[in-house]
Amino acid sequence: MLTKKQHQLLTFIDKHISEQGISPSFDEMKEALDLKSKSGIHRLISALEERGFLRRLRHRARALEVLKRPEEMSKANAMPFRPRVIEGGRRQDDPRPMPVGVREIPKLSKIAAGQPIDAALGQPDDMVMIPDTMVPSSGEYYALTVDGDSMIGVGINNGDTVIVERSETARPGEIVVALIHDENKATLKTLKMEGDTIVLQPENPVYEKQKYRPNEVTIQGRLTALMRNY
Repeated sequence: MLTKKQHQLLTFIDKHISEQGISPSFDEMKEALDLKSKSGIHRLISALEERGFLRRLRHRARALEVLKRPEEMSKANAMPFRPRVIEGGRRQDDPRPMPVGVREIPKLSKIAAGQPIDAALGQPDDMVMIPDTMVPSSGEYYALTVDGDSMIGVGINNGDTVIVERSETARPGEIVVALIHDENKATLKTLKMEGDTIVLQPENPVYEKQKYRPNEVTIQGRLTALMRNY
């Protein structure tokens, strides 16, 4: 049986596609359901996918397909619930059950130049399954592929996947994703403070630390965990 929010979202998506010829953006869905964050939309869409009402077309922006319309709920609710898991090398429509103790978070291959995390997560490159043990139960998280070797001194290599907690604040010594306004780019660095000056410290002696005024940098998240494929 669908929840009230799941039914509302399915109805909104179906109507939007019928009228506009394209699925709604995550901002439009969030506003229509009066939700505070897009992570709630991601969870609702995943639940509708698992129940066979929606299909999310990977690697395409705003690409949702309604497989069963809201008026077909009575028929769909009689069907057994079969969760779906996406893992490396596994087909996306594989009906095998979702393992207990995992969660799905949006993944970005990189952050586009000057693009805030909220905007980037509106159309993630993919979704990734992670163990619950890698993150606390509360908070919002996203995964990001590391580009470069500026953090190899703390074991973060080029191509690694980092799990980041969305946050606009951080303590000195924490590794953060920071958006540098003037340079129109986001970077992963250790946060330091020198008086009122924000210092983004690379963990590789080849690179120099970067100093900024508080209004020149926006913190977009704090490093929580790291995943690596061998």
